Amino acid sequence: MIDSSHLAARSRSLALHLLSRLRLRHLAWPVFAIAFWWYLAVYGLPYANDVVFLWLISALVAASVHSGGRKGWLYVLRDWVPVMAVVWVYSLLRGYGAHTPWRPHYAPQIAFDKVLGFGETWTVRLQDWLYHPGQPQWYDYAAVTVYMSHFFAVFVILAVLWKRNHARFRHFLGCYLAITAIGFVTYVLYPADPPWLAALEHHMPTVNRIVATVLDNSGLHRAGTIFENGSKFANDVAAMPSLHAAYPMMIALVFWPKAGRTLRVLLAAYPLAMAFTLVYGAEHFIIDILVGWAYAWAMVTLVNRFVARRAAARAAKGGTAKGEAAVPAPADPAAPAAEPTEPTVPAV
Repeated sequence: MIDSSHLAARSRSLALHLLSRLRLRHLAWPVFAIAFWWYLAVYGLPYANDVVFLWLISALVAASVHSGGRKGWLYVLRDWVPVMAVVWVYSLLRGYGAHTPWRPHYAPQIAFDKVLGFGETWTVRLQDWLYHPGQPQWYDYAAVTVYMSHFFAVFVILAVLWKRNHARFRHFLGCYLAITAIGFVTYVLYPADPPWLAALEHHMPTVNRIVATVLDNSGLHRAGTIFENGSKFANDVAAMPSLHAAYPMMIALVFWPKAGRTLRVLLAAYPLAMAFTLVYGAEHFIIDILVGWAYAWAMVTLVNRFVARRAAARAAKGGTAKGEAAVPAPADPAAPAAEPTEPTVPAV
């Protein structure tokens, strides 16, 4: 015989548990939104790698809690904390790369740009034509927007892919890490002055750092970094290649094959807009941008070939010795299996 009082107590306990979980799900995004707006109001726009990562991880945790998964936040930490650690280490090493025993280069970049500019660099020409000190134009603000997107675009895309397609997340992350790694090696082997620094050292006519100037005069409050403080993270001679140019090209190359017409227009426009911003704003020479694009193409090609060979190997392994049709490759064992609301990991 069932004890009615015991059954009622269990029912109340279950109801309270479900109610608490329901409240937690519905509170996840409001709590995140309030915290983020408070941070913007107090500290300003976050753009340093560590701060951007922390807010992205917080958003993904909120999304996982809202979806009802009991272990979603564990999967967020599993996949994102290592990525954040790698980027932090790169930032630290990039700073140490500024202290090489050989002097930074500037003459080859200036000479190359003068050939393209018919005797003068395009940074000098564009600023002579377009820049009005103390009177920022609409295209100056547009240049600031494009330049600042560098600090968000890749990580936001990674976050979206992590939620929607884990295989593409790993693919895109592989491209990003490969380009970043080869960029760091080049910074160490070939330290290079950007145009604004070459001008300060009197190697070329005076130019202005337009993005920094417009940001300073706009009064836009920008949040500082948490972990990446100090000169050990700074490297003013990490101009060759331009990763500001490489990442937009990487985005275009990765998504171009499956993109529709409208998206392809945006994918083509973004690298060009960034290239104009970097040259006009005195952040990079044209040769820095071209090398960045070449690195993006080379690394995306290598990662694509690696992914294709891995997929072919899995397909061959899934076939039978008698030549029967291959079966689909099994899901990645690291993928969450019991939580349908968590990101699934299809075979690459």
